[in-house]
Amino acid sequence: MSLIRKAIFPVAGLGTRFLPATKAQPKEMLPVVDKPLIQYAVEEAYAAGIRQMIFVNGRNKRAIPDHFDTAYELESELVAAGKHELLSLVHSIKPDDMECIYIRQPKALGLGHAVLCAQCVVVDEPFAVLLADDLMVGSPPVLEQMVEQFADWHASILAVQEVSDQDTQRYGIVAGTPVDARMMDLTHIVEKPKPEDAPSRLGVAGRYILTPGVFREIANQPRGVGGEVQLTDGIASLMRREKVFAFRYEGRRFDCGSKEGFLEANVELALAHPQLGASFRAYLRGLPL
Repeated sequence: MSLIRKAIFPVAGLGTRFLPATKAQPKEMLPVVDKPLIQYAVEEAYAAGIRQMIFVNGRNKRAIPDHFDTAYELESELVAAGKHELLSLVHSIKPDDMECIYIRQPKALGLGHAVLCAQCVVVDEPFAVLLADDLMVGSPPVLEQMVEQFADWHASILAVQEVSDQDTQRYGIVAGTPVDARMMDLTHIVEKPKPEDAPSRLGVAGRYILTPGVFREIANQPRGVGGEVQLTDGIASLMRREKVFAFRYEGRRFDCGSKEGFLEANVELALAHPQLGASFRAYLRGLPL
């Protein structure tokens, strides 16, 4: 059994960078090839042994619970039409041993606040946080890699990657002492610093494993960058009490919070798709440059 049993998905954001597409649907439901972003994140958590999925959502986010709920009318139509392969595909969205819990974030007070909203369900267990905006592709999946590291270290772990100088203002930036080729014992974490103030070029990607002690630290934080309760600030405070590690994961991250990253994910995952890849590659080769 996995030591990490619960995962938090903060999905209350408005997705303003994708307007008008997100005017009436959550950004997490935007499809990459043939699955919405949130499904990729949930499948990654499930592959890591997690069975309790906690969605911290907001108003007008009914599409997410609906996606993971039973669709009786659709299933009846598929049965009547003898489309058993499609029926199996629909059933696979939420396996029978997976539990979905939905918590309302009453105000948009930041990522730290969203995580804190789930404390009543997580209670005193270590847990994962996955940001669906970050579509992660790895073998094994990135969160599974992190769960394996947690089994060795029993401490909070943040996924990190190298970022450019100009991009430090978009990430939490970390620094510390290397433990091995992929793990670093953290000494600094700063939210969205200017390049000249950044302690390194290692940026936190959208995957975390956190110990429950972080809830107390988040609850005691004043509002930080952007007037929001920052998860980064809570982790920085946690570092004064516990070990926190950064993990250089093996794999590829697509920043689907940006239009460019979203388009890149669609193209690369379409090329890798077992049914679509060959024909899509041929189509791209035929495009005029």
